[in-house]
Amino acid sequence: MTPSRAAAAPEVKGTRDLVVEHVRRLIERGALGPGDRLPGERDLAHELGVSRPSVRSGLEALESMGVVVSRRGAGTFIADGPPVLGTEPLSLLASLHRLTAGEMFEARLVLEVGVAGLAARHASAEALATMADEVSEMFASLDDPKAFLVHDVRFHRAIAAGCGNRVLAALMEMVSAQFYELRKQTIGRARDLRESAEMHRRVYRAIKARDRQAAQAAMAEHLEAARHAQTLETHGRDSD
Repeated sequence: MTPSRAAAAPEVKGTRDLVVEHVRRLIERGALGPGDRLPGERDLAHELGVSRPSVRSGLEALESMGVVVSRRGAGTFIADGPPVLGTEPLSLLASLHRLTAGEMFEARLVLEVGVAGLAARHASAEALATMADEVSEMFASLDDPKAFLVHDVRFHRAIAAGCGNRVLAALMEMVSAQFYELRKQTIGRARDLRESAEMHRRVYRAIKARDRQAAQAAMAEHLEAARHAQTLETHGRDSD
């Protein structure tokens, strides 16, 4: 590596952090809020006295954090809606530390049972309608395991979105993405999709009825059954 290139790397990293800090301060003092458009790269570079590549690097860092979203041809905007945690850290840790499917299901059990209970208390009519749609799509996808899995994950995300707690919703988004990556490797061998759809429907009905205990119990039962089903899928055996 030439001296000029070696010197450039710390410069980009340092000025990237300046961009991140600048946007953070704008958000903290209310100058930028959800859905607001950021100044263009040229304007930011001029305002901060840094290069456009440094601005671009800072915006990419903010996007990876879920703070901003880039829209082709429109610019960069402060993220609107629930917070999103990047899935890459968990995916990388799963590979690095060989996190097992069993550990993922234990994490889901702890997290999602509580989330289901909160959704029974807080879910809006819109969130309930999304859950109902995903359950219907699961029954319509019984002969297409991969499509079924997509609607399965969307159903769980809808519950999280309706739980009334944005921190839990963000955590669920990250965990559900990792679950999808694990399950899509075995879902083609699934043989219990109708029963799974029925369990999802029981969870939905308990949430709709505002029955917190029933929602938690139904979710716990579903996750234990899902754990068993994936074990069978992983070993290539049909479930009875």
